[in-house]
Order: sequence, then structure tokens, then C-alpha cells
Amino acid sequence: MKNEMSRIVRTVTTLIYGFIIVYGFYVIAHGHLTPGGGFQGGAIAASAFALLVVTYGDQGVKDFLKKDILSLVESTGLVLFIAFAFFGLGVTFFYNFMANSGGLFGNSAIIGINPGDLNTGGTIPIMNIAVGLEVLAALGVIILTMSAGSKNTKKKENS
Repeated sequence: MKNEMSRIVRTVTTLIYGFIIVYGFYVIAHGHLTPGGGFQGGAIAASAFALLVVTYGDQGVKDFLKKDILSLVESTGLVLFIAFAFFGLGVTFFYNFMANSGGLFGNSAIIGINPGDLNTGGTIPIMNIAVGLEVLAALGVIILTMSAGSKNTKKKENS
């Protein structure tokens, strides 16, 4: 039994999949300036994985998405988040030590209306990226696990 959708659904999925991923990373990167952040952007990007599973079935996606790789990305995001929380421990836990430092993400924020400079967040954008990776990978693993579980349920029902 083939678990793929129609040609129209597959074509539309192929066209919009990349845009969903890019939009998810946009929400992650701009989370300190606009509504959104790591969790929301990670969930948006993971929804693209769900779209792939629905469109191509879990067997068609297993070659593209591997649970081991997603688990590694999830662990990397978690370790990065915890590391940046501890880096500022000389002052306080989660101290934004990069703010106004002049380096990457350390530009001084303009008081009042500003154009939304991405480099003014200090450690916040890095933590958003870490949370985004963690959520993206965790939801990806959940999606793959649930799709494999639904396949096993269908086999038991048909028997």
C-alpha cells in the first residue's frame, strides 16, 4: 500500500516546504525584536516536517529525516542554551554579558524608535537559536515517532 498523497499535494509541498523552514528560522532570528522567538520558530519549522510526513508517508521521509541526527541537533541546542546561561554566572545566571559589548550581537540599542537592529540582543538571539534548534529537533522526533506508531497501529487493525 502506497502512503503518498496525490501529485498536486506533493507538488505544493515541494514548493512551500522551503518557505516554511525559512519563515521558521526568520521567527527564531527576529525573536528579540518581534513577537516570536525560539519556541515559536522551532514549531513553525517542525510543522514543515509534519507536512512532509503527511504528504510522502513515514517511509518516504525516513531517508530525509533521521531520528539520530535530530536527537543530536536537540542535544546541541540544549547544551548551547545551558552553556550561555552559565557563561554570565560571574554576575548572575542568564546574565546578558554580550549586551553593549560592541561585538557580534553586542551593538548598543538606540533609545526610542529604531529600525530593529538584529545585533543588539546580546545573548538573547543565541539563546533563541538554541531553543529553536531544540524545539525543531524535538518536535521532529515526536512527529517521526508518532508516524511510525500509526503505521504499527494500522498493521494491527488490518490483521
